[in-house]
Amino acid sequence: MNSVVRTTPDGAFDALDRFLRGRLLRQLDALRGGQVALVDALGSTLVGEAGHGPAIRLQVHDAGFYRALAGQGSVGAAEAFMDRHWDCSDLVGLVRLLVRNRDLLDGMEGGPARLGGWALKAWHALRRNTRDGARRNIAAHYDLGNPFFRLFLSDDLMYSSALYAGEDDSLEAASTRKLDRICDKLRLSPADHVVEIGTGWGGFAVHAARTRGCRVTTTTISREQHALACQRVAEAGLQDRVQVLLSDYRDLQGQYDKLVSIEMIEAIGPQYLDTYFATLGRLLKPDGLGLVQAITIEDHRYEQAVRSVDFIKRHIFPGSFIPSIAAMLAAKTRSTDLALVHLEDFGPSYARTLHDWRLRFLANREAVRAQGFDERFLRMWEFYLAYCEGGFLERSIGVAHLLLAKPGYRGASYLPGLLEA
Repeated sequence: MNSVVRTTPDGAFDALDRFLRGRLLRQLDALRGGQVALVDALGSTLVGEAGHGPAIRLQVHDAGFYRALAGQGSVGAAEAFMDRHWDCSDLVGLVRLLVRNRDLLDGMEGGPARLGGWALKAWHALRRNTRDGARRNIAAHYDLGNPFFRLFLSDDLMYSSALYAGEDDSLEAASTRKLDRICDKLRLSPADHVVEIGTGWGGFAVHAARTRGCRVTTTTISREQHALACQRVAEAGLQDRVQVLLSDYRDLQGQYDKLVSIEMIEAIGPQYLDTYFATLGRLLKPDGLGLVQAITIEDHRYEQAVRSVDFIKRHIFPGSFIPSIAAMLAAKTRSTDLALVHLEDFGPSYARTLHDWRLRFLANREAVRAQGFDERFLRMWEFYLAYCEGGFLERSIGVAHLLLAKPGYRGASYLPGLLEA
């Protein structure tokens, strides 16, 4: 049951605003597992289910919030946040509450918002990851500038989930643990030549070559990342062991002992899943071993997610998608002879990674501004990091290691170090 307390004048609201506000309040009153206190020029309204801790305060500064939500659903709400039409006392908590009420959230994407959704789908269809399209999509995010990412990533510049072992773990320690875990699973040794699909800023390549003595050939299509990765390889004195290519993964040639791809699969688009796994199979020797680290979505929500365009696809990673475990395994089976020999999910660690990134990002707001980014960009990134953190906390999205072996692989049946982790 909702309750209303008048706090401010209501002259700024027209009839449509009042109607849309009332409709939203009726929808939110069905929330279970928490409450929202919506505050605007018409007063303060408490909706949802009591008895689950303090209500989350949603402060509406501009009635345009209601129109944006009605016209474009969750993407409209995110854009209204970027425009400072609303603020929230606990953005991660709000995301978690809405994820726990996903049927209600899905209902907000209907009505007029469906028309906006069709427009977004048409826009997204133009962002297919052809070779030229992939370069444009990657540049839109990763070429924001290396100094920008240095403001909040770990010292090794890994832009992927770390692996935490306890409450006192630092981001840097957790990131190194993730890299060591990958190296251990792949049983890397000085005799191995590794191919990496998706260089990032060279964090894995430098770590693997330095700590395991292997050779690494790694590729990216981001010019910013390529330049810095080459610089870091040179600074580490590893030019004889690491080669950094500026090339589409589909154009890679040769065969390698081991393969790694860390959170690159999300950038390929669902149309290219079979191509991606066929490439993995082609690049590995007959006895090769590969590891894919992938953000994942629940199997039963995959098709719906592929068909829709959310805030991430619209504003953060154009051309992207989140695969499900089932979709990846089906593509693997259709396109290659690789076998899944081990699967590990560590989604809660991604929530912690995002939390640490978000705290560092917010602490460096002035430094972000000094790089030329405006307030709308700052709020977009604040929303992005909180949005993802909430999703991982509620396990609506996860992150997994898929260890894949060619038919000739005869490695040991156990994975050293995992029982102690």
